[in-house]
Amino acid sequence: MIDGTIGMQDIRNQFPILDTEVHGHPLVYLDNAATTQKPVAVIEALDKYYRCGNANIHRGAHHLAAEATEAYENVRRQVQALIGARHSHEIVFTRGTTESINLVASSFAKRYFTGEDEVIVSGMEHHSNIVPWQLAGATMRPVPFSDDGVLDFKAMEQLFSPRTRLVAVCHASNTLGTINPIKEIVDMAHSHGVPVLVDGAQAVSHMKVDVQALGCDFYCFSGHKMYGPMGVGVMYGREELLNELPPYQGGGEMISEVTFERTTYNELPFKFEAGTPSVGDVIGLGKAIEFMLGVGIDNIAAQEGDLLHYATERLTALPGMRFFGRAPHKTSVLSFLVGTSHPYDVGTLLDQMGIAVRTGHHCTQPVMDRYGIPGTVRASFAVYNTRAEVDALAAALERIMPMLE
Repeated sequence: MIDGTIGMQDIRNQFPILDTEVHGHPLVYLDNAATTQKPVAVIEALDKYYRCGNANIHRGAHHLAAEATEAYENVRRQVQALIGARHSHEIVFTRGTTESINLVASSFAKRYFTGEDEVIVSGMEHHSNIVPWQLAGATMRPVPFSDDGVLDFKAMEQLFSPRTRLVAVCHASNTLGTINPIKEIVDMAHSHGVPVLVDGAQAVSHMKVDVQALGCDFYCFSGHKMYGPMGVGVMYGREELLNELPPYQGGGEMISEVTFERTTYNELPFKFEAGTPSVGDVIGLGKAIEFMLGVGIDNIAAQEGDLLHYATERLTALPGMRFFGRAPHKTSVLSFLVGTSHPYDVGTLLDQMGIAVRTGHHCTQPVMDRYGIPGTVRASFAVYNTRAEVDALAAALERIMPMLE
């Protein structure tokens, strides 16, 4: 839990949106798996860049261009350190996790797919780690999971075949909260000579990530789920693989030489960063990383773990609650239904009391099919949330239950 030199109020004071009122109630923001709120340092960094430092990067000879380039490339080094990458040029900036996975799917398929290709995924994947592989022409081989949301490793082992090209799996489920044992998955896949892509969108803001220790070949995540701006994300790839893959898009920056007869490509990481990037958002991502490191990743994990445990206890005590995702290792996601009520009805009533949750299938329709439900209500916690907000959620649910009968 948050204590010591950095107190909870110190953290909350950095997020101006938390002072907002919704329908006459103080905002209780419990939709952090969809997007986290932004600290003042991130907001001010965006404002400062556009007020005082706006310039395109890498090719300008003037002062503003040089400053913007240095700021941009410094964030690449920050990301490298955050996830333990071996080289900064293994860090490719994208618009988010979705584009990162699409980049790998497109380039990997061009290089390695032969026409009879299979990709092993977990049964709990977000659509953005299913659809890109289907678009690339692969057949999906999903790994089943238990009622509690734990992957079946024996079943996974049996899915490998000579047609298996890749394993693509989430580090943490956005719906169930399950933290998957990535190192064990990587070891299994590599024993079959198969590379692994990890969707880390729901992991990087909650736990320490070391891509070298995990051994994964690709790791993808978004800035806006880790207190940074929307419109920026990261694709980490091992240098050896990135050098083999063709570019995802063509245009400026990703080239070395262009003639009407042929084009040669730029070195890493620029081969995969065609066109003008969102420089301000990348700079904002750097400030988000500084915020997380300032609080401490372990402190964030402890605070969120306490909230998840407390919320599970408080909501379990309410009548008629049904929970989805009881894995022993979870991030701070709590998916539930109130009796037989539709999740949208629950979410709408909670909103009237100032409580923001997510409702629906959470872009994981196969998960909902697995449980035979249309969707869930999802409360997801971040470092700035409190037990008092969990109490507010429990009280609101208790209040609306008679309305749902």
